[in-house]
Amino acid sequence: MNWHTKVSQNLTAIPDFINYYELELVNARKQVGIYGRVEKNITDLPGVTEERFGQLQEVEAVLNYLNIELRKLRRKFFQKYLEGYNRVLSSRDAEKYVDGEQEVVDYEIMINEVSLIRNKFLGILKGLESKNFMLGHVVRLRAAGMEDITLN
Repeated sequence: MNWHTKVSQNLTAIPDFINYYELELVNARKQVGIYGRVEKNITDLPGVTEERFGQLQEVEAVLNYLNIELRKLRRKFFQKYLEGYNRVLSSRDAEKYVDGEQEVVDYEIMINEVSLIRNKFLGILKGLESKNFMLGHVVRLRAAGMEDITLN
């Protein structure tokens, strides 16, 4: 499912996007743990890492799109305040007014929610890196003759 395309065509897809990725995070957290045979964990790790990294890239693309749209919206309001306001405003004053516009605030809230999803996926990738590190050391211990090493 290409969420970037969906969101860029219709921003009302953002709640569905967030729900989808929140569910994916629940599943991803399970994949960070080490369960069962070490060999199975090792063979699954590259595919899991690729899948979760791809999801992170999609979240990043949506976040970037929202930031582009926010800049466009801010420019529109900024221009409105600089050109169409009853009195002359400094750029800083106009910026303050733009920050208070409900549309701008709504976009910033959306961006914040998507940023939270991105940050959680970054945490998942850190966990997968740690899992790779730990599994690599278990394999090295077994190769050195410590066959009874287990993970609980």
